[in-house]
Amino acid sequence: MADFPIVVGINRTQDGSIAVAVGESGMYSLQKERVSRRKHHWGRLGDLPDRYLPAMPLLKEPVDLVVESYASDTEIEHAPAYHEEVRKTLGLKDGASIVLVSHHLSHLYSAFYPSPFEEAAGLVIDVQGSHVRDFTEEVPLPPDTGGDLLEVASFYRCRRGRLECLAKQLWDGDWARPAGLGCFSALLTKAIWPEGEGNEGKVAGLAPYGDPDALGLPDLDVRGHEVHIPPAWLEAFGRRDAFVYEPGGEDFRRAANLAAAGQRAFERALGQVVAWLHAETGLDALAFAGGTALNCSANGRLIRESPFREVFIPPSPHAGGTAVGCALYGLIACLGVDSRFRWTDDFLGPDPDGSAIEAAVRALPAGLYAEQPADLAGTLVTLLESGRVVGLHQGRSESGPRALGNRSILGDPRGPDMQDYVNFEAKGREWFRPPAALVPAEHAARLFALDRPAPFRQYAAAVRPEHRDGLPAITHVDGTARPQTVTRESAPFLHALLTRWHERTGTPVLAHTSLNGPGEPLAETPEHSIDTLLGTGMHALAMPPYLIRKRVEPPLPGELA
Repeated sequence: MADFPIVVGINRTQDGSIAVAVGESGMYSLQKERVSRRKHHWGRLGDLPDRYLPAMPLLKEPVDLVVESYASDTEIEHAPAYHEEVRKTLGLKDGASIVLVSHHLSHLYSAFYPSPFEEAAGLVIDVQGSHVRDFTEEVPLPPDTGGDLLEVASFYRCRRGRLECLAKQLWDGDWARPAGLGCFSALLTKAIWPEGEGNEGKVAGLAPYGDPDALGLPDLDVRGHEVHIPPAWLEAFGRRDAFVYEPGGEDFRRAANLAAAGQRAFERALGQVVAWLHAETGLDALAFAGGTALNCSANGRLIRESPFREVFIPPSPHAGGTAVGCALYGLIACLGVDSRFRWTDDFLGPDPDGSAIEAAVRALPAGLYAEQPADLAGTLVTLLESGRVVGLHQGRSESGPRALGNRSILGDPRGPDMQDYVNFEAKGREWFRPPAALVPAEHAARLFALDRPAPFRQYAAAVRPEHRDGLPAITHVDGTARPQTVTRESAPFLHALLTRWHERTGTPVLAHTSLNGPGEPLAETPEHSIDTLLGTGMHALAMPPYLIRKRVEPPLPGELA
C-alpha cells in the first residue's frame, strides 16, 4: 500500500460518508448509516475514530492527503476540531495536508471524472450546498454577491484537466421564500411525508396514481438556469396536513394528486434547465449529480427527451457520494494524479472478511440454521421458483443508496402477490412501491424500452406491453419499471443466477429490492443481514458459501389471509 498515494475523502453533511482513493484506480467508500444503523445519518465529530476506522481497515495505512466537504449546516464552524480528530486518528504522512472543498464541486468530481466522458456538461442540483464565502472554485458572480448565499444549482463545462463553472443559482436560505428544484422537491416530499428524511423517491412512485391537473397547480417558473417556485405551490405546501399520505381513501387521492402535479412540474423544469445548459455548452454528454438525480422517473424522461445524447449519473449522486468526489479532488486537483477510477460498478465497501461470515454463521440465533449447498445458484433458483423471498449478501457492499446485487432481496416477478409480500412482510413500506427489476444486459432491450445499459437502476423505463402481464411484481401502474442490467463481468454470481433462472422459468428477470428491514439502512455486515432475515418475512439468506434458513418458515406470498 505504501507505494501508492492514499487520499481520504470525508463528507460531513447529511448522509455522512468516507472514501479512500488508493493509487490511480482503487476506491473504497462507506456511508455512516451503514455502521450507525440510522438512515441519512449526518457527519459529526467522532465519526472517524468511532464509526469509520473500525469498519475500514484501510484507514490504518499511511495517508497522503485528507479532503473534507461541508455543506450549509454549521459543522464547518467546527473545522479545526475535525482537523484535530483527523490528525489524531489517521496515520498522516509527513507534510500531509487537510484540504476543504465546497459541496457542489465535490458532487461534480464524483460524477464527471469517474464517468466515461472526456468532455461533458456538468450539472449539480440539490437542496442546498455551500455558502458563497466557502466556495473553493472560481464562480462568475457579481462582486457584491453576499457570502451568506447558498448554492442550490451549479452548471459546468468539463474537460479532463479543466472544469469551468458557467453559472450557479443561489438562495438566501430563508424557507419563507425557497428557490431551486432541490427546495421544491424537499417541500413537496414534506407535504406528503412530514416525518423523516429521504422520502423523495416515494413521490415519483406515488405520482402515477394521481391526476396532475386536479389541483390546478402551475409549472415552476424557470428563468434560464434558475428555477423559482410560484406562490400557488407555496400556498399548497403551507396547507398543514392537507396532503399527508394515507394508504387509501380520499387522503390517498389528495396525496397522489399533489405527487402527480409535483412530479410533472419537476420533470418539466429539469428539462428546461438541462436545455439551457446544452445551449450554453453545445456538448453531447451530461454528467448529473446532486440529490435530485435520485429521481428515477425524471431521469428516464431526461434520457429520452433531453438534447444531450449521453447522460451519466453516478450510483451515489446524493450527498453520500461526495466523499468519493472529495477523494478524487485530492487525487486529481491536489496531487496531480490522473485517476483511472470509473463507475463501472458500485461495490466500493470494505473488502469482505471471510472470518466474519464464519463467525456470524457459528453464532446463528436458535431460529435459524445454515447449510452449504453444492450448487448454491441452483438451490436459490428452486427456492425462488417456489415463491420464496431470498436475501443475497456477498462481496463488497454498495456505496450508494440502492442495492445492486450484493445486499439484495430477490423474488419471482411473475407472482401476482409478490409485490405486496415484499412491501408488507419484508420491507414494511407503502403498498404502491414495486420492487426493481434485475435483468441480464443481453436480454434487457427485449423486455424493457432500453437503448443503453442501466447498471445502477437509476431511471425508469417502460416494460414492453407484451411482457407487462407476465411481470406484475416489477411493473408499476404506469407500465414502467426500474431495471438494473447485469453483466457477467461486473456481477458474475448474480449473472449466473439470472441465467439459471431464465433457463428454469423462461423469464430472465428477478424482482429486486435492498436488503434491509423496515426503516433501516442497507445491511452492511453479515450480522445485519442475518438480523434482517430474522426480523422480516424473508424465507432465506444466501451468504456464499452458506444458505441460511428459518426453522419455522413464514407463509408464502398468496398464503396470507
